[in-house]
Amino acid sequence: MPAADTGDTAFILFCTALVCLMTPGLAFFYGGLVRRKNVLTIMMQSFISMGVIAVIWIFGGFSLAFGPSVNGIIGDISYHFALDKVGAAPSPDYASTVPFILFFVYQLMFAIITPALITGAFAGRFNFRGYLQFLVLWMIFVYLPVCHWIWGGGFLARLGVADFAGGIVIHVSAGFAALATVMFLGPRDDLAPGEKAEPNNLPLVAVGAGLLWFGWFGFNAGGAYAADSLASYAFTNTTISGSIAMLVWMFLDWRHEHRPSFSGVLVGAVAGLATITPAAGYVPPWAAIFIGAAGAVVCYCAKCVQEKLRFDDALEVWRAHGMGGVTGALLIGVFASRSVNTLEAGVEQFFIQLLGIAVTAIWSFGVSWMILKFISRFGPIRVSREQELSGLDEALHGESAYRL
Repeated sequence: MPAADTGDTAFILFCTALVCLMTPGLAFFYGGLVRRKNVLTIMMQSFISMGVIAVIWIFGGFSLAFGPSVNGIIGDISYHFALDKVGAAPSPDYASTVPFILFFVYQLMFAIITPALITGAFAGRFNFRGYLQFLVLWMIFVYLPVCHWIWGGGFLARLGVADFAGGIVIHVSAGFAALATVMFLGPRDDLAPGEKAEPNNLPLVAVGAGLLWFGWFGFNAGGAYAADSLASYAFTNTTISGSIAMLVWMFLDWRHEHRPSFSGVLVGAVAGLATITPAAGYVPPWAAIFIGAAGAVVCYCAKCVQEKLRFDDALEVWRAHGMGGVTGALLIGVFASRSVNTLEAGVEQFFIQLLGIAVTAIWSFGVSWMILKFISRFGPIRVSREQELSGLDEALHGESAYRL
């Protein structure tokens, strides 16, 4: 039985806290971007995920994701149910130098933030009862299987699909679920044709973006599960990609809108961070420059697709997270180097990555749509037009973010 290393354990403890901080950071980020009347609603959707997903993770979720594989499809639900066989001893299969219980809670933080990412797409439209039902079912039927397929030894992992810190497991699954939700729910009623909803509080968006960037170091570097050179590469690649994407997005904004916008700078940085996530521990730092730039260009230009298809993704989750995850995961097949990790770029790896992305995107979109159809049979999941026009904070929660 491997022994825990105190240095690696301290490092992953810190990374776990960083990833935990990202969910409140996301709440601030989304809370500043929506209209004033919906601030608390979208922030609550992020925070409540911390409670709901923890219960699922303890009682079967972790086991379904990381328990012994059943035909490469899902883990054995009974193996780690209620933290059975999850203790201080490291696992020989996962993070072999840190306590297995720390691996459990580190992965919990990823599970918490993934469905929270989706909420930005349907901002101002989903009622709270419907959201809770969607949150539970999406975690069980989308996130847990995809997590097992790639990180838990499932069939995609056996085929060689690589995802260092969640570009496919988190960003592609959340991005294409977001696409399904906005297509199912339809556009917002409180926007006139061609009207653009302005952020209610850009300083709050900046606080959220800063917390997300800070937490992203734990998100990506923690994927090494050790305080070593691999973690250093992932850490460095993270900030390079975010920085380059921020600049590229700013210049694209400047060219097309004739002025640089602060909101664009912040969204561009997040898109770059999402894009490097799957590749952070596989590519050299020079490649992170190209990955960040490519992520900004792809995510920025995805707006054309969004406008052509006329789906109302309020905070552009599919554009920034879905397409960012797709871009970064594909570029593993272009830039991965054995000088950093065990993977080497090549045509075969590129198409393996494409397969993993396609399977995840199709599964997430299709199952998300079916979940929405199912829960809508038991009552409306979209708020009434009157509630949407007046604002969800007062209508659903009887509270207001700002008393002016």
